[in-house]
Amino acid sequence: MEKARSHEQTTRSAESEGMNSRVGDRVNGRGRVGMICFECGISRAAIRRPRNGHALCKSCFFVAFEEEVHETIVSERLFIRGERVAIGISGGKDSTVLAHVLQQLNQRHDYGVELVLVSVDEGIAGYRDDSLETVKRNQKQFDLPLLIVSYRDIFGWTMDEVVAKTGRRGNCTYCGVFRRQALDRGAHHVGAQKLATGHNADDIAETVLMNLLRGDLPRLSRCVDAITGPTSAMPRVKPFKRTYEKEIVLYAYHKKLDYFATECIYSPEAYRGHARQFIKDLEAVRPSSILDIVASAEMLSFSSEQAQAVMPTATLCSQCNYISSQPICKACTLLANLGQQQVKTTESTG
Repeated sequence: MEKARSHEQTTRSAESEGMNSRVGDRVNGRGRVGMICFECGISRAAIRRPRNGHALCKSCFFVAFEEEVHETIVSERLFIRGERVAIGISGGKDSTVLAHVLQQLNQRHDYGVELVLVSVDEGIAGYRDDSLETVKRNQKQFDLPLLIVSYRDIFGWTMDEVVAKTGRRGNCTYCGVFRRQALDRGAHHVGAQKLATGHNADDIAETVLMNLLRGDLPRLSRCVDAITGPTSAMPRVKPFKRTYEKEIVLYAYHKKLDYFATECIYSPEAYRGHARQFIKDLEAVRPSSILDIVASAEMLSFSSEQAQAVMPTATLCSQCNYISSQPICKACTLLANLGQQQVKTTESTG
């Protein structure tokens, strides 16, 4: 599958391409040139960082990766001591690395937050059932509480059933809306004050591009926020806001983390795939383009009058009582298209 191939290509290219360190080279016992780590100047470099080209040994790469995430957490003020933070975990590389790194940083820097895992079963045979087995192994490895919520319990449908009824065109719209609400409901169920997601710099750059192409200015200006919905019932935080996807793959690979590397069977139909490929093409020419796109969107702003005009006011859905910007939330609207009245009550997530 595409994700698995991407993982293999990324790790192979990072380890096999020539690495020219500013510190200098050394000759090993067999007469081959080995690159010296850019940071410590002692150990042999094993990884070339995609974001800046620096050749690092594994230890220095791990430290740099983790401390850059810590800098994002501190500078963006993502956590408050005493909070319970739900980590949205799917078994994929991003969320698995996120759970591992947040646990490490919480202990090392004494954030004083309580971490809990929340996963969503969308009901995709041959994909999510396998990845949930990875999630269950992660729960034991990290020794963190885990709650699994399902589309079937909350919405009365699995994604396989939705696709069977509607076809593959537009199925990601259903899944995106359902997944967001399912994660929020799961986070509420475990008593979390915030929900941490594994959205990385590549994801955010893709979202910026998609919102630009759609002409969606309100979302364009706020999709780069490290905290979204800060005054909502469940704020979301993005500790990987400035972390490259390729470096997450390298971190997971060299840390030997247990993660699921297969892409969703329905995602090749997604519009996001076109934006993703464009971003990858830009990165190949100019690696800094990912963070440059994020930084450009950060500089966008609205006047107070414009913000009032385009930003919807949060209210509660008249059918399911879930937070919504419209009288009827998007999930209930989509369910009506499927012939179901509304989302089931929150209690059904338990």
